[in-house]
Amino acid sequence: MPGPSTELVQQLYRTPPDRFVAARDAAVADARRAGDPSTARQLARLRRPTVAAWLVNLLAIRRPELVADLVELADELRTAQRELRGPRLRELSAQRRAVVGALVAEVRKLAAAEPDAPPAGRLPLAEVEATLNAAFSDAEVAEQVRAGRLLRAASYAGFGEVPRPQLRLVTGDDEEPEEERPARRPGAQRARPEPVTRTDRAAPGTDRAASRTDRAAERAEQAERAAQRAARAERARQRRALDREMALAQADQKRVEAELTEATGQERDGVAVLDGIEAELAELERRRAVAEQDLSRAKLARRAAERAVTVARRRAGEVEAAIEALAAEEGDADGGAGAAD
Repeated sequence: MPGPSTELVQQLYRTPPDRFVAARDAAVADARRAGDPSTARQLARLRRPTVAAWLVNLLAIRRPELVADLVELADELRTAQRELRGPRLRELSAQRRAVVGALVAEVRKLAAAEPDAPPAGRLPLAEVEATLNAAFSDAEVAEQVRAGRLLRAASYAGFGEVPRPQLRLVTGDDEEPEEERPARRPGAQRARPEPVTRTDRAAPGTDRAASRTDRAAERAEQAERAAQRAARAERARQRRALDREMALAQADQKRVEAELTEATGQERDGVAVLDGIEAELAELERRRAVAEQDLSRAKLARRAAERAVTVARRRAGEVEAAIEALAAEEGDADGGAGAAD
């Protein structure tokens, strides 16, 4: 079985801690009903995070790009600490403080958007800040933060990932050369060496140490100047890159604004055309209603005329029959009179 999906695990770890157990048990029950006991067991092993850990997980899940920037900066900071690059270390440390402050502010915003989050005054933002600072010094903590599956807040009491080396200034009077120590002969009284002042013994070694210190200081100064030049060059490169991006962004903005203006005009024209068509349709509907009324009246008139025609025809037939009957009677009368004569 593949186990629980990443989306399901992230959904559980962005659930507020007071509802985490219920949500996890529901997911376990769903996996068992689906016939996936392996997933159910893995889900059951998930543990509820603390409120501070939940806030960090919420940041990793909701804003993964910000956490990715933190992890990248943490890698650079640990590299600078290992290589003891002072100027770069100071620059990255300043960036770390700015990034941590921005991330804590983002956590506050994300918590405010969660309906079941604790009130703003009860958010353990100090623990969140300590965890983010620990991620800069501990790669394992950084990975847990990036994965969004932190169970409890972390802290780091030291400075950096690698302890500072123990340095010792070596001078000529640290150890006396072996040949200057007088050998002790058996049975002979130890000969007191000729007094030598500490200044006379230490002078050659002190000069060498001072020379080494001067050279080291000069090299450090040269390295710092080179680092400053590199930092200025890097800032100039970043500025040029940002200027190019700004130019592209402004060009894109102008283009999309022009497209928006054109689309708005087309929409306005379409609305006007649609309004005209709807007005024409309304007029046609009115004319249709009038025509239907006229047609109804015409049908009624036709039916009345048909009935009148039927009555008239019937009356005409009756009159014609009466005329024929009268004519027949007149003929009969005329024939009888002739016979009598």
